[in-house]
Amino acid sequence: MTPRSRSLLTSLALLGSLTAVRQPAHAAPADCGSSVPYVSGQGGYAVYRIPAVVRTARGAVLAFAEGRRGGAGDSGAIDVVLRRSTDGGCTWGPLTVVTAGRGDTRGNPAPVADPRTGAVTLVTCGNAGDVTEAQIMRGEVAPGRGRRVYVQHSWDDGRHFSAPRDITARVTRPGWRWYATGPGHAVALTRGPHRGRLLVPADHSAAPPAGSPDTGQEARYYGAHALYSDDLGLTWHLGFVDDGYDGVANANETSAAQLPDGRLYLSARDQNGTAPGNRLDTYSGDGGRTLDRPFAAQPALDAVPVVQGSVLQPRGRDAPLLFSGPSVPFARRALALWASTDAGRTFTRVRTLSDRPAAYSDLVQLARGRVGVLYETGVHGPYESLEFRRLPAI
Repeated sequence: MTPRSRSLLTSLALLGSLTAVRQPAHAAPADCGSSVPYVSGQGGYAVYRIPAVVRTARGAVLAFAEGRRGGAGDSGAIDVVLRRSTDGGCTWGPLTVVTAGRGDTRGNPAPVADPRTGAVTLVTCGNAGDVTEAQIMRGEVAPGRGRRVYVQHSWDDGRHFSAPRDITARVTRPGWRWYATGPGHAVALTRGPHRGRLLVPADHSAAPPAGSPDTGQEARYYGAHALYSDDLGLTWHLGFVDDGYDGVANANETSAAQLPDGRLYLSARDQNGTAPGNRLDTYSGDGGRTLDRPFAAQPALDAVPVVQGSVLQPRGRDAPLLFSGPSVPFARRALALWASTDAGRTFTRVRTLSDRPAAYSDLVQLARGRVGVLYETGVHGPYESLEFRRLPAI
């Protein structure tokens, strides 16, 4: 790291601090198989959604979420919140506010822990609290009230974060309307020529072409993209852009993992495209700057409904690539884990966590070969709590 980089990031780390909010600890069972860091209706929020989780270089597990004050809806007063665990996700510290909306919408947490420096970088999105995704996609919202992209840093193992810094101008294209980072963990590349790069998978929507009768709200205008930084999160660049908008593969919320051979594997939600199933995937051989091929249907995951999912390449020799998501094609229910031993070409379901309602999830590497998954679930609906499950190596 250059002296300039260290000086700038140290200065960022001194900006802002987390505001502690009381919430019960929700201690895990004696076997520490699971814990519940977020319960809707507690801690000052009506609903917690959109999980994202990372393990820091020092071993802390950071569980991020959106704290939604007014209910389960995607707009309104929403903060990005955090709970921190120092025992591998068995018990959790107090709820803290990382990105305060102050009546506006802040969300889509995409955190990444840099194994070289120990820093945690968090990328989020936001907009005015009284506008909706549909309005933004139709082009009815002024730019200053539409989607913006922010970055924050922590240099003390997730205890404090710098104030949000707006990087929108660096990571968007003219004509884009909607914009969402992740959600779920981002990736620090650890091998190959782009080692050290921080890569955030994301998605956007585009305006219809001139003369089109479309409004822009149609799902065909969704596309995936990536943003990346090669200087520890100081400056950001736009990477690949999926801009086919053909209505066949409508790539939406996207997750990424670096494979043992150095390539990136990218898995996306298909937002009602005509391609079979609801999952799309592709690869990047240049650290996310371009795609090796367009997003295409992944038939091995055809049991997954239209929903966000997570991918993780665990450490260890011959460790399979993992995917998590609900396993009922037309319902957000029965979160399951799939494994691939051929770099994502095929997947096999290896474990169903429960038959309860379930929706978004995020995977994380834990110590001693274990993995963890933070996911939305409940008894009567999928947005009653965020549960953290510790699982043995596959």
